[in-house]
Amino acid sequence: MKNQCCEESVPARSPSQLSSECWFDDACILDMDYFVKTLSGIKQKGVRADLVGSIITHYASKWLPDLSSSGENGLTQFEESPESVTTSWMKKRFFVETLVGVLPPEKDSIPCNFLLRLLRTANMVGVEATYRTELEKRISWQLDQASLKELMIPSFSHTCGTLLDVELVIRLVKRFVSLDHEGAKTGAALVKVAKLVDCYLAEAAVDANLSLSELVALAGALPSHARATDDGLYRAIDTYLKAHPSVSKQEKKGLCRLIDSRKLTPEASLHAAQNERLPVRAVIQVLFSEQTKLNRYMDWSGSFSGLRSPNGGFDPPTRMAEKKKGFFKWRKLGMAVFNKSVGEVENMEEAEREVGFGRQTPMEIKTSSLVKGRTPHKWRKSMS
Repeated sequence: MKNQCCEESVPARSPSQLSSECWFDDACILDMDYFVKTLSGIKQKGVRADLVGSIITHYASKWLPDLSSSGENGLTQFEESPESVTTSWMKKRFFVETLVGVLPPEKDSIPCNFLLRLLRTANMVGVEATYRTELEKRISWQLDQASLKELMIPSFSHTCGTLLDVELVIRLVKRFVSLDHEGAKTGAALVKVAKLVDCYLAEAAVDANLSLSELVALAGALPSHARATDDGLYRAIDTYLKAHPSVSKQEKKGLCRLIDSRKLTPEASLHAAQNERLPVRAVIQVLFSEQTKLNRYMDWSGSFSGLRSPNGGFDPPTRMAEKKKGFFKWRKLGMAVFNKSVGEVENMEEAEREVGFGRQTPMEIKTSSLVKGRTPHKWRKSMS
């Protein structure tokens, strides 16, 4: 009964999926040299580069658990080997170098996150510099596909004091930006990399050993048009200032120059205006930018409402001109006479004062005419 329930819980798979998985498992049992020969034969038969890349990814994940995205335990040949630690270390190094050598030359044939895990293992076991340079070139080409988790490669150098390998990320970003300048990458890919770098900076800024020059170099490696908003960069700088309270005022000014206050959202601007860690000049720039945005919005809304009004920006209609006969004139309603000069308007107003008319509304004119033509009662005279 138990076996029957277990069989029912397993999802049904097509024969092609089962045959492919069995082939993968059989290939994983083979040693490294035989796998390289088998892979070269597959390439000669014209198999697509992405399928070859999936074979390499599956094979490497089985032999080295560090290269698996799910973190599941593979065959653990190196961990369970009775040999010494040095011998196991050398085997790992040979394994990584062989994998880098058989990677397909086509770009985007290997997932970027797998390449980052392979580079992390390569730095850990100390492979040759040529193999690491090849991996960095491949990763730089598809850096917009990387995740923050895989990009956070620890530093294995004894000379580096930071926990993360910030110098490595600086090299990757600079190579990617050079590809963007050559026109090999789109603007959307550059925006993705900018968001990734800002998130990486926010994580690396917590490290007390991160120097100011490294932060400025990584933040400034991207061009100004790469960031749609500077909220992520502001968050990273604020985190750095919080974790490094000994930063001088001059250094704070240099950091704040990296932020374009015009590209901050209202939420970030409100936080920056109340942030005591920022220098006064940076806060004033944020307030000035918000005031400029507000004035621009008011001007835009005013021009938009003027375009929607019937007479906005046009000459007044002909019926607004003063009539030849009668006492009523449209100008007495307070409407400006646009087709008259200033001297003519003053002469007209002077003539109206002599006649007895002023700037009155029709109701005032009617009331005044009625009052003038009415004889007051005797009791009103007595009351006055």
